Amino acid sequence: MQLVENGATEFKRQYTDDIKKSIVAFANTAGGVIYIGIADDGSIVGIADQDDTILRVTNMVRDAIRPDVTLFVTPSFETMEGKSVVKVLVEKGTASPYYLSGKGLRPEGVYVRQGASSVPASETAIRNMIKATDGDKYETARSLNQELTFNAAGKEFAKREVPFGSEQMRTLKLINADGIYTNLALLLSDQCLHTIRLAVYEGGEKEVFRDRREFEGSLLMQLGEAYEFLNRYNRVHAEVKGLTRIDTRDYPEEALREALLNALVHREYSFSGSTLISVFDDRIEFVSIGGLAPRITLDDIMLGISLSRNENLANIFYRLGLIEAYGTGIPKMMRSYAGYTMQPIIETSDNAFKITLPNQNSDIVLSTAKTSEMTEREKNAIALLDTKDFIVRKDVEDALSISQGTATRMIREMLGKGLLKVIGHGKNTRYYKGQ
Repeated sequence: MQLVENGATEFKRQYTDDIKKSIVAFANTAGGVIYIGIADDGSIVGIADQDDTILRVTNMVRDAIRPDVTLFVTPSFETMEGKSVVKVLVEKGTASPYYLSGKGLRPEGVYVRQGASSVPASETAIRNMIKATDGDKYETARSLNQELTFNAAGKEFAKREVPFGSEQMRTLKLINADGIYTNLALLLSDQCLHTIRLAVYEGGEKEVFRDRREFEGSLLMQLGEAYEFLNRYNRVHAEVKGLTRIDTRDYPEEALREALLNALVHREYSFSGSTLISVFDDRIEFVSIGGLAPRITLDDIMLGISLSRNENLANIFYRLGLIEAYGTGIPKMMRSYAGYTMQPIIETSDNAFKITLPNQNSDIVLSTAKTSEMTEREKNAIALLDTKDFIVRKDVEDALSISQGTATRMIREMLGKGLLKVIGHGKNTRYYKGQ
């Protein structure tokens, strides 16, 4: 019977290095067989030295393919039409995507079967294989980029006197059991794809820029640079009482630190996009991608309950002394505003988490703090709650005949004063009477 090449069978007249591409493709797809000693047309040509050919296949599989695929590759002897042939049986592996060690987890290193050919896999196909094998957890999945450097992270670990060798990288989950960099390693590497975009605006709206920066590289470097930049805009307000001068920062330093750490540690890194920080005259807004973790509510967060989306990243920040313990950041931030009239506001949607820190020294906040009574608009908004259990932003717009933007600012100020409290997020956001 005439043999033919197909999705599960491939012929090689003799051993060549290209055989490794076929082995990778079969291991990534549905398995298959490679016959060495058969021409493309299916004619048996045989090989001179079976032992040498099997040795070369075995060495190549061990040295040139990652992760280790040797358990799924079985070379053996066969005789066809009186001629010696080597049969290489390749089973579908359990740790796909397999790739050429010299090329990495890129299309030029990952192959799949397409008909009777072995072709480079698309980046989408590679990501899907990683997800199918490693699961949905971003930080433990294998990084597509395996050519990573850690200059910035190494300096940060050294500064804090925390060891950062290959053994520690395995313990910290930057390297998996197969010696492959994870996405957590990518986040700490100099090649990190995610950035922080920071903009400073004139006044209280996103209209006129004063300054803007984008921080890139290792998350640890971004953290330090972004905090230093924010501190430039954390001015000191001096007030003299009697013979004593009292200096008050626009924002408690602890609140700035915790808001920034929260935005980096708890964001959803499986989505592209930058962490956004907006500095206005009267507030700073931190917006990170990813809503609350499943089964966690905003009330839980305020109580200090934490279900970390990036548990291993949080552990590294803990080891470096950047965070004290899980769930302490938000309560600590709120405590830093104790005694102030305006309080931080936390808002969530299905895909984002936002923290707003009020500037205690801005004219807007100071004038609000000096107002002992509610404004007429605020009284009218509260009156709506005399006839219903809760209100939404649209209720305030319609009752007061104001724009969406004005209603949003007004609600934000009422939340800061404690006149309202918020429950829910996104389309389910509801406002109730405060204390």
